[in-house]
Amino acid sequence: MVANVVNNVKEYYGKILSNSNDLKTSACCPTGEISDYLKPLLANIHPEILSKSYGCGSPIPPDLKNKVVLDLGCGTGRDTYTVAQLVQEKGRVIGIDMTDEQLNIANRHMQYHMDQFGYNQPNVSFHKGYIEDLRTIGLEDSSVDVVISNCVINLSSDKESVFREIFRVLKPGGELYFSDVFADRRIPEEIAKDPVFSGECLGGAMYIEDFRRMLASLGCFDYRTITNNPIILNESEMKNLAGQINFYSMTIRTFNCDFEDFCEDYGHVASYLGTINENPNDFHLDNHHVFKKNEPVEVCGNTAKMLSETSYKRHFKVVGNFETHRGACDYGDIRSPIQNQSEGCC
Repeated sequence: MVANVVNNVKEYYGKILSNSNDLKTSACCPTGEISDYLKPLLANIHPEILSKSYGCGSPIPPDLKNKVVLDLGCGTGRDTYTVAQLVQEKGRVIGIDMTDEQLNIANRHMQYHMDQFGYNQPNVSFHKGYIEDLRTIGLEDSSVDVVISNCVINLSSDKESVFREIFRVLKPGGELYFSDVFADRRIPEEIAKDPVFSGECLGGAMYIEDFRRMLASLGCFDYRTITNNPIILNESEMKNLAGQINFYSMTIRTFNCDFEDFCEDYGHVASYLGTINENPNDFHLDNHHVFKKNEPVEVCGNTAKMLSETSYKRHFKVVGNFETHRGACDYGDIRSPIQNQSEGCC
């Protein structure tokens, strides 16, 4: 089964799809608004790469200067080359993909992009490999600042190994920021095996509660939702086969931190200093935590850790400690339906 899934994905993205116009759903098409600071960066990307991009979001966090970023399932390199501009010449971006055809395109335009960016030496490298085993490309423990991925993890038949590897290579406080396809129930076998559903990122869509449980089993007890958009099925045959299943394109962030499995109140207060270049006026941690410059906000213990134990700590003033527990934060039911919540603990 695993070998069949891998072969089907390679065939679909390597040979069947010639460009994004061949897609049969909106699953692998970027949804939502692209941040203003990313638009001029995308204008520097080679047109062939842009035409062969199949992501479902724009999973690129801010504040990447000089960092080491890993792009899981980089494809032809759209996000990799975009991030290369943000980490700047002293940073590094590592792309990994299993499809020869896409990697060939990414590597073919390497010098084009270095010339566009004005770099003397490439700060990007592409590797053929599998996201379930990052040791095969030489990634050591705690060697990466940020892991990104754009609608790829759903294609893996061993998602637990993918996330285990992510947390292995992330430095303490490192950030996982990815877009992918989720569902409001578990996907039946006939859909999971269907080559079109699989190729369009729907067959391997993660049931949101199973995703939460998986992260918890790996020691990550909190994640945050940035965006959550419904996916449109364009063909009646696909709609009929999907039945009552609802699919969503979601962008999610979490960190390699020691979180509690619920949002607990310790009396922390956080203030954004306005020092992230891409976000001078406010910072969106997730779709319900917006920190405006110099405005103090009461936060739970997990949110305090996200802002004080990661690279964002230099951009926030977080007041408080974990000595006095005030009980659980009142943020509502964490088991709310995917349409309304799906935001982890907070």
